Amino acid sequence: MNTSQLVDPFGRRITYLRLSVTDRCDFRCTYCMSEDMQFAPRAQILSLEELYAVADAFIGLGVRRIRITGGEPLVRKNLLSLLQRLGARDELDDLAITTNGSQLGELAPQLRAAGVRRLNISLDSLQRERFAAFTRRDKLDQVLAGIDAARAAGFDRIKLNSVVQSGRNDDEVLDLVEFAIDRGLDISFIEEMPLGSVVSHSREQTFCSSDEVRQRIEQRHSLVRSSTVTGGPSRYWQVVGSDTRVGFISPHSHNFCGDCNRVRVTAEGKLVLCLGHDNALDLKRLLRAHPGDGERLRQALVEALRLKPERHHFASDEQVQVVRFMSMTGG
Repeated sequence: MNTSQLVDPFGRRITYLRLSVTDRCDFRCTYCMSEDMQFAPRAQILSLEELYAVADAFIGLGVRRIRITGGEPLVRKNLLSLLQRLGARDELDDLAITTNGSQLGELAPQLRAAGVRRLNISLDSLQRERFAAFTRRDKLDQVLAGIDAARAAGFDRIKLNSVVQSGRNDDEVLDLVEFAIDRGLDISFIEEMPLGSVVSHSREQTFCSSDEVRQRIEQRHSLVRSSTVTGGPSRYWQVVGSDTRVGFISPHSHNFCGDCNRVRVTAEGKLVLCLGHDNALDLKRLLRAHPGDGERLRQALVEALRLKPERHHFASDEQVQVVRFMSMTGG
């Protein structure tokens, strides 16, 4: 067995880790969590030292891209200390964060100084009341100020992430693209994933495919396929005449499993091999039973990859449902 890298049964090499540092968030986005979300007790959450040990094991097995996720990662106390350690690792080609943007007004310069190269910022609406309905928080101005602070901090790339829902915000697609173009940002449009039970809307009725979104954009802008590869599931198109790239994440309409190169570790230390499956390996138990044993951890990761499924089976209706919310898995 080759224990120097992570390869699944289908020959896909894992080079990308999405590492969740908390399940907590200062928003309550309707497609991500419930209003009365029950968060894990703090003792069940990996410590910063344990999170680094997990990242270190993955780096030792060939992972070259790490994205820090949550919940909202920037609410994790003392997160900068972890980022500084990861940012100093020469083996990493990319250290990125997915955030709701609420904390960027204060933290953007510190994140960049710590070695974070790219940001993904969630933004589903530019309308204040609609934004508040999506997030259950009236903080659009705070997020927009955070985006401006991030632009000033000098990240390599900043990308907006927008979950598009028919009848809820699909009429803002062009406005969001214009917002990105005007600020020199990229933007990805995401088909909602069937994770966790929601009561705010019917996923079947609000489903909006990536093809529909692209057709809306092409009413005003010319798009050409881009060769950009960021390690994630987005498929990119270049907006002709601008620096903006438009990505589409299409778990329903254009399955992206064939070249999957990533796994997720939750804030509770569960190794999630696929978003569309509930099975997971408990890394926390191993970490706490054998602290400091990096070789044992690496061996467990190699063996776990034998169980990585070939693909998920998301559909555009609500028949296929994974129990956990996205905030529990890591964005």
